[in-house]
Amino acid sequence: MRRPFIAGNWKMHKTIREAVDFAQQLITVCGQSAERMVIVAPPFTALSAVAEALRGSSIHLSAQNLHDEPAGAYTGEVSAKMLVDAGCEYAIVGHSERRALFGEKNDFIHRKLKSAISLGLLPIFCIGETLEERDKEQTFTVVEQQLKEGLNNLTTDDIRHVVIAYEPVWAIGTGRTATPEQAQGVHAYIREVIGKTYADHVSGIIAIIYGGSVNPGNIGGLMAQPDIDGVLVGGASLDIESFIKIIQF
Repeated sequence: MRRPFIAGNWKMHKTIREAVDFAQQLITVCGQSAERMVIVAPPFTALSAVAEALRGSSIHLSAQNLHDEPAGAYTGEVSAKMLVDAGCEYAIVGHSERRALFGEKNDFIHRKLKSAISLGLLPIFCIGETLEERDKEQTFTVVEQQLKEGLNNLTTDDIRHVVIAYEPVWAIGTGRTATPEQAQGVHAYIREVIGKTYADHVSGIIAIIYGGSVNPGNIGGLMAQPDIDGVLVGGASLDIESFIKIIQF
């Protein structure tokens, strides 16, 4: 059985002190829980400090992004090796804000996935359609293309380490969310594509999580769906009480 996977993406929020304080509060409530896989993704500046704060707890650390190259003249970028050194176990790859605001394409995202896996980072691989694409009934086409191009030539062993996050772009930071049934339909399709590309037993163990205006009010309905294994939480993960309610759904 797949363990519920709850990840908080703090985006460009929280100073080092704020991030550490939040982590310490989180540990007090659920720092030793084995029932949920809990992950936090602070900004780059706070990663090392939060890693130290989380040491000895059951809460895991993720980066919000990485570059595909291991080193080089890439001013302002951070490599997978640096993230591992900072204490990260996970890295978010292909978030819709990276795609929309920074022009990241499927081939670049694919290279990031390969780089993360090669250094032992577990990727949280984000895919999802825009409102225009949904209105044109292109959701499954877009999702399948993002999946196939992002995971291109990854081995069965590689794919076991990937968490797939379906995040409809139209539901991120808008207050709108896909209904549990809408999300379930896409999650089931993602699992079907993975099964056809790799094998049914592989698709059965892959964690597929939902992101898009997740909050304490909708977490129960989302997690009741058979193919939704967890959530990638944005704004609601910035408030400790809100995030704890989501974790303890």
